[in-house]
Amino acid sequence: MRLVTVILLGLLGLVHAELWFGKGGVPRTIELSGRLQAQKAANDAARQRNEQLGAEVRDLKEGLEMVEEKARYELGMVKPDEILVQVSTPRR
Repeated sequence: MRLVTVILLGLLGLVHAELWFGKGGVPRTIELSGRLQAQKAANDAARQRNEQLGAEVRDLKEGLEMVEEKARYELGMVKPDEILVQVSTPRR
């Protein structure tokens, strides 16, 4: 009877050691959990950026307003019979 108890305690010790120090142990699980959270945050940021780009592509395909806006603000273009007026505030 005493031998069975010693063997069972030894096996319990091995299982417990595997839990703490093994390949799938608690420290590894905590590390992977942190990496998972970081990856989820990166995925959310990428998903938001993809939605923004998709909306911009739809705007460019469907209407000329977006093209005109980009031409005006980014390239400084004006229409043929249009006069560009810039108002600046005086420095004090």
